[in-house]
Formats: sequence, C-alpha cells, structure tokens
Amino acid sequence: MRTTLITGANKGLGFETARRLVEAGHTVWVGARDAERGRRAAERIGARFVRLDVTDDASVEAAVKTVEAEGGLDVLVNNAGIEPRGEGNAIPRGEDTTVEEMRTAFETNVFGVVRVTHAFLPLLRRSSAPVVVNVSSGLASLTRLSDPGSLAHFYPAIAYPASKAAVNMITVQYAKALPDFRVNAVEPGFTRTDLNGNTGTQSVEEGAEIIVRMATVGPDGPTGTFSDRGGPLPW
Repeated sequence: MRTTLITGANKGLGFETARRLVEAGHTVWVGARDAERGRRAAERIGARFVRLDVTDDASVEAAVKTVEAEGGLDVLVNNAGIEPRGEGNAIPRGEDTTVEEMRTAFETNVFGVVRVTHAFLPLLRRSSAPVVVNVSSGLASLTRLSDPGSLAHFYPAIAYPASKAAVNMITVQYAKALPDFRVNAVEPGFTRTDLNGNTGTQSVEEGAEIIVRMATVGPDGPTGTFSDRGGPLPW
C-alpha cells in the first residue's frame, strides 16, 4: 500500500486529489494549516490529517515526525499555493508589482516546496518507489507567456507566474539529483478554486486528473517533466 502526503489538501484540488487517491487504495495524509478544517476534510474521505504549514519550519518538522511514526512516505504532492490578488479578486498589473508581493508568493509557492521536500526526503528515500509531484501552472511556461498567440500571454501579473516558473526549475533539478525518484511538475488547468476566486473554467475533478496520474506513476514512469492532462507542455 502506498502512503501519500498532500499539502494544502483540505479543499480544492488538494482535497479532490486526496479523495481520488484514497479511492485508489493509498493511505493519504491531508496536510493543512487549519487543524479543524483539515480534520473535517480527512474524516470526509477516510484519510489521515497532519497539521502542516509550508511556510513554517517547526510545523513541517513536526509533520515529518508524525508521518514517520505512522510508517513512512512514498508520495509527496506539493499542492499548497497562493495567487496574490487585489481588491475584487483583481489580478495585479505587472508594473504595480512590489517586493512584498513577490516575497509572499515565493514564500508559499517556492520556498514552501523546497522546505517540505527537503524535510521529507529522508522518509521518501526509504520508499521502494518514491514520487514527488509539484503542482505548477500553465502560467509558468515562458514559451506560452512570450507568445502573443497564447491566451497565457495576456496574464498581467508577475509574482504568481514567476513563482511557478521557479517550481518548474526546482522540479528539473530535483529530478536530476534524485534519479531513483519520479519528480514531475503538473498543470491542473484553469480550475474553479478559492485560489482564483472560483473564476476557473473547469471542475476540480478535471483539474485533479493530472495530479493523480503523476502521483501514481511507477518506477519506470516519467521524471523531470511538465505536463497537463493532455500531455507534455513547453517550458
């Protein structure tokens, strides 16, 4: 039986991924900052709960001890993320970007991924087939954002796509450093979640598909890739 930890899993894509993996037979840890919401979410789907704030070292270290005490870890899904927005859910204009906005996005979306992955590496190394899935975004694609023929080209903000582009680089470098792991970045698509004020055009069921697919790859599966449910994406 595979054991999986998903960060930011009390709602949205994280919760749907957790639900699907429980159905697939995984022992799933729902990681969440809010203990009450996290426990309720875990109870709904027959998962386990662990309090985990990806921006806090002590929280992550405590989560490692909890998961280790219950038997270890095979799959880590780095799902927790934020997209800084302004009043009325407005996407910030690039020219208005501040250092604080960048710092906030990177603290969760980038440093959080490294903090959690680094902390759980000793447990993952004990697995016979360790897997790491980093939830990225199509807005991380330099190819798409620089192409006037792509809808992504017209996304104006800087902080969110820059942070997710960094996640893609982290994915590539981890994949090279950990050849016995399967480490991949995924693009769920423009999904209706709280992250974007529920403005997305697809359901969480559709969005979670690629996350679940990459969370369940075997030792011979892909690594160091960036894809959505339709296939590989340009970096």
